[in-house]
Amino acid sequence: MKGGLEMQRRIWPLWSFYAISVIVFLIDYASKKIISRTVELDTERIPVLGDFFVITHIRNRGAAFGMLQGQQLFFLVITTIVVAGIVWYMYRSYKTGSRLLVVALAVILGGAVGNFLDRALYGEVVDFLQFNFGSYTFPIFNLADTAICCGVGLVILDALLTMKQENKTNGNGEKPQDGAHEQQSV
Repeated sequence: MKGGLEMQRRIWPLWSFYAISVIVFLIDYASKKIISRTVELDTERIPVLGDFFVITHIRNRGAAFGMLQGQQLFFLVITTIVVAGIVWYMYRSYKTGSRLLVVALAVILGGAVGNFLDRALYGEVVDFLQFNFGSYTFPIFNLADTAICCGVGLVILDALLTMKQENKTNGNGEKPQDGAHEQQSV
């Protein structure tokens, strides 16, 4: 019988994780196209949950929260490097890491490619999800941004679970047995 990692690979081949990235990308792409075609740019607001959650339509030439407006070349270069790093780390993590980490990286990859394509083709991204908290309006974002944030959350969760698992071991991969921790005199 093969080990757990071999069974994991057989059940979840590497291409399936890249398929997750493609699905995330396609959902983001379709949502941006629908918004671009159906919601008036900069003027229309469609209340979903009163004034708390509104669908709107803006174009963002910057990064998160509109920072670094007009720096398209910078974003394209950085995103290319980040995407290459994610692809490499997904492959490495698939061979040695947890399935949760690889899923997290796949979700981040799909979101990063979604915003990258917009910046490469149009020099801007379509943002449309607006949340208002009283008089404060959270910066408007899109599904690619959501995917990236969820993926990062899953990376953090994987790190916490990994730390918890490592804390259960005694340093050499074995679980400590009762009474096995005797203090040694120096």
